Amino acid sequence: MEVILLENIDKIGSRGQLVNVADGYGRNYLLPKKLAVAATPQNRKWVEQQRVRFLKLEAKEKADAADLSTLLEGVSVTVIRKAGEKGNLFGSVTSLDVAEKLLAQGYHIDKRKISLATPIKVLGEYHVPVKLHREVTATVKVLVEPDEESKAKMRAAAEAQAKASGQAPAPHKEAAPAEAPPGEAPAAEAPKASGTDREAEEENP
Repeated sequence: MEVILLENIDKIGSRGQLVNVADGYGRNYLLPKKLAVAATPQNRKWVEQQRVRFLKLEAKEKADAADLSTLLEGVSVTVIRKAGEKGNLFGSVTSLDVAEKLLAQGYHIDKRKISLATPIKVLGEYHVPVKLHREVTATVKVLVEPDEESKAKMRAAAEAQAKASGQAPAPHKEAAPAEAPPGEAPAAEAPKASGTDREAEEENP
């Protein structure tokens, strides 16, 4: 069915645009929530009359999104979770968790605007895109840290691993005296001549 959008909808279209959607999606979602109207001749004429107002509203929303993006660029949120020794979370961090942390700091952001493709399942620092407007995207720093119990277990595991991998230095050995090559005897020192032997030699030249 053809409908005229009254709001900007991701992957569907922008405000005032004529689009073709599935009957169920249009009748059960877009029309009841007043996100669109049926594309009747009367509604088409009304939209044309409202086009200038739509453009002004679009410009204001974009400007507001840009201002909010500037503020969010300096924002970081910290999420505490239980984690294993290797940093894997017992659970995960979702877009809803990030939205709640932002709300606690005074930023009301729809969780659907937080572009977290898959839930976070490992400790660390993440830079999460927040789509404030189809032309404006901010980035929020999300720190996922372990709770106190997990920190203690991780420290204990690291210490145990360090002790297990540590090796005592090999004891120092003095060099053994050099041996004569096989088959050769060490050279013997010539005996020193005694005083009696010298006298005998003088008497018998």
